[in-house]
Amino acid sequence: MCVQELMFQSPSGESAGQARKAGGQDQQRKTMQPTVPPRSRGAKRRVWIAALISMVFLSVLAACIYPPTLLRVCPLFCGTGLPPLQMLPPPPPRILSDPELSTRVLVRDVVSMPVNLTVTPKIAFMFLTPGPLPLVGLWEEFFRVDWGKISMVDAERRLLTNALQDPDNQHFVLLSESCIPVRSFDFVYDYLIGRNVSFVDCFDDPGPHGRGRYTKPFSPEIQVEEWRKGSQWFTVKRQHALLIVADYVYYAKFKNICRPGAETHNCYADEHYVQTFLHMMDPSGISTWSVTHVDWSEGKWHPKKYKKEDVSIKLLKTIQAIDESVHVSSDLKKQQTRLPCAVDGERKPCFLFARKYTPETLNILLNLFPNITKT
Repeated sequence: MCVQELMFQSPSGESAGQARKAGGQDQQRKTMQPTVPPRSRGAKRRVWIAALISMVFLSVLAACIYPPTLLRVCPLFCGTGLPPLQMLPPPPPRILSDPELSTRVLVRDVVSMPVNLTVTPKIAFMFLTPGPLPLVGLWEEFFRVDWGKISMVDAERRLLTNALQDPDNQHFVLLSESCIPVRSFDFVYDYLIGRNVSFVDCFDDPGPHGRGRYTKPFSPEIQVEEWRKGSQWFTVKRQHALLIVADYVYYAKFKNICRPGAETHNCYADEHYVQTFLHMMDPSGISTWSVTHVDWSEGKWHPKKYKKEDVSIKLLKTIQAIDESVHVSSDLKKQQTRLPCAVDGERKPCFLFARKYTPETLNILLNLFPNITKT
């Protein structure tokens, strides 16, 4: 009987015999190769886990030694025995330049001077106006003023310099041609002379019209966190008036850097110089509000302008009753900050003056003024 051998080919075209032969050779090679015990692979896995745990531990340890500013992880992982900030000595203070040092020495001595009230202490009312005072009749009713084209800050310093020549002048009020009094002279006198503080509108605005106007050339003398914004219509005590007139270091920074233009982000010195300077030099010696009322409710580049038909005794009484200062950030959040108008814990009305009133309001204001200043 004939036996026919069936030949099967592998998918690669090899015969079954060839495939068996090759398979045997492969099996022989496999047995010759060293095999890795399963336990060795497990040991490698444990090494990687240990390395990962070590990395996490070192990260937490580093966070404890050098605590981040915004996230304190040490109380969680390192215990509460020592506050994180005490584990590392504070960085050394910045070394001041010679001009900065001389300015700080002057500030220290002037601010620490006792209030030297003369026999007849006076208030210097300084009108910053491009021409005649249109509401002069109302101011004549308020009291029985001498007037003085450079930049706004230069004009303010010039007014202060002239007013400082009279040693009896203990407080200095900056007003514009559109300002009006909303209190009697006696009320204003007692309000200002009775307090050893300057009233300067001053707040930290995170928006484009605040910190957005700060640029790197102001550093190192002025840091961004020290930058302040506010209305230019200030009232300052004599010590602060002396500092403003004598300052060169910080004034020069604003003169050279802070001016309208794309490169300086439309920086206006009259809204930042006095505010930032006094905040840096004597933060506890200034209020955060101006005693001159301005209405920005219309949301325009300029405040509301009052015409004849706008003026009434109700309007003036409403201004008199305000005892809370409001600041609104210039960013999209439009965040409001409300603070009571208080000095030494005593809450007082915020405003002694108001602006912007057009000349046509003079007669009606003259008629109303005696009624709103009785108290």
